Amino acid sequence: MAKLYLVPNVLCEGEWQNVLPAQLFPILTNTRHFIVEDVRTARRFLKQVNREINIDECKFYDLNKRTAHFDIPGFLKPIEQGFDVAVISEAGCPGVADPGADVVKIAHQKGFKVVPLVGPSSILLALMSSGMNGQNFAFNGYLPVKPNERIKEIEVLEKRVINHRQTQIFIETPYRNNHLIGDLLKACSPTTLLCIAANLTGENEFIATKTIQQWKNNVPDLHKQPAIFLLGI
Repeated sequence: MAKLYLVPNVLCEGEWQNVLPAQLFPILTNTRHFIVEDVRTARRFLKQVNREINIDECKFYDLNKRTAHFDIPGFLKPIEQGFDVAVISEAGCPGVADPGADVVKIAHQKGFKVVPLVGPSSILLALMSSGMNGQNFAFNGYLPVKPNERIKEIEVLEKRVINHRQTQIFIETPYRNNHLIGDLLKACSPTTLLCIAANLTGENEFIATKTIQQWKNNVPDLHKQPAIFLLGI
């Protein structure tokens, strides 16, 4: 029976074998249908895993914010014909802060077998290494872009931390990281904990949890670095 494989990708440049399971090699080698956010980076990833893969024999389906919802069911037609399909994330795990969830939902509706592969998730890696509450947490995705709206949202998240002891996790576009840090330092209580985890699994990985007051004395420069942020107590 053909399957829908959910294939994680590396978070940072480096040897894929260091962070991804060995079973990735035979699965990607034997699969010819791929659902991806960006064809160019997906092709490069496949060649990184196995240089012998014939890219010209592979069929790629774009799944991103420009994809029409009515096109998605067609991406799964190969499964009906007996061929495996693999969803490859740009970074981390498909379906988590990722458009892959849309195709997985349809696969379940059609009764196809869905197989998630083990891989790095910046959300869980950051939570594991933060020292914050891992029993009760929420991932909030991106905060508002406009400064006033972003500060209001930060205040809401901090109240959840205090009232419910719920760790709040969020991300930002790398070139806006420093603006976000500035707003966190401005809006949050001096005693609130902030964990910053950047370049996870990379050679220059940075993870630190400090109070807002402590961060004010040593603000890191995270411009254009992939990072994830957590608020806790």
